[in-house]
Amino acid sequence: MKDQIIETVTALFVGADERDWTKVKNALAENVELDYSSMTGNPASLVSSENIITAWRGFLPGFDKTHHQLADFYVMQNGSVALAHYYGKADHFIGDELWIVEGTYDTELIETDGKWIITKHKLNLIKQDGNMDLPAQAAARVSEQG
Repeated sequence: MKDQIIETVTALFVGADERDWTKVKNALAENVELDYSSMTGNPASLVSSENIITAWRGFLPGFDKTHHQLADFYVMQNGSVALAHYYGKADHFIGDELWIVEGTYDTELIETDGKWIITKHKLNLIKQDGNMDLPAQAAARVSEQG
């Protein structure tokens, strides 16, 4: 069970790095409580998986590449609900410029029809480093490709 839970969480990030939106969608519940407030200041909100993918599609392809590394998984399972706490580091590249986000995540999953899907996803920001202008540049590059 623990391996399946970690596989689902990993698929979310690998899918984002590969721009494989089907892989991302398959890891998510129809609606996910998304909480990036520690980085953005915006409160947590319930977001449809479609809207998460639309947002990521409008941003991530603007980077030449991204690479997410996950480590130190701690998984607690209670029946069909699981909580995964883990460390994450995301490198975002445009040319030789780099923007790094580091933090821990708290992700809740439920088991439905024999597979685990993400219902809550919270980033606990530790730090950002590198070129802080890259996110805006990436979004602009995507809209230019439009």
